[in-house]
Amino acid sequence: MLESKSNAEYELIQHCKTGAIKYQEQLYKRFYGYAMGIGLRYCDNRDDALEVVNDSFIKIFNTIQSYNADRSFNAWMRRIIINTSIDRRRKDLKYQLHTDMEYANHIGHNNTAVQQLNAKDILKLMDNLPTMQRAIFNLYEIDGYNHDEIAEMLNIPASSSRVYLSRAKEKLRKALTTEAQSHE
Repeated sequence: MLESKSNAEYELIQHCKTGAIKYQEQLYKRFYGYAMGIGLRYCDNRDDALEVVNDSFIKIFNTIQSYNADRSFNAWMRRIIINTSIDRRRKDLKYQLHTDMEYANHIGHNNTAVQQLNAKDILKLMDNLPTMQRAIFNLYEIDGYNHDEIAEMLNIPASSSRVYLSRAKEKLRKALTTEAQSHE
């Protein structure tokens, strides 16, 4: 579905295509909150999210000539922010301890707990997930990527993506159960 663009947004994007700093600043201010919301879903903390957002806007301004006005600007921008987040994750992965996921046991799951969560609850609980699990949960459940696409983006086997997702869901269910029991 194509985004309905106001004339002001269309003109702002057109001015940005000329490289005018004044309009780039306006675009940044207009879409900062949207971009930060995406960055926070993929990053460990606000500082990392801000760095991803700023790097993303640099990419947006450098490639805005390739933006096709027939497409949703938000979708185009979201893709850049997600890819920038994943690129940062790849860079950070070489500094983290790796576990060979091929030898991990499959963790079964019961969908009822996850189905009962609303978006606000999930985002709150996701803050406690390990970074890789949170990233894969976001990519699969929120942004709609499949395991093969996620595996390619993160340079991991598709089976690892499935295991990380399963573990993320299991941790979310446990956190939800613990939260529910504390309210009894």
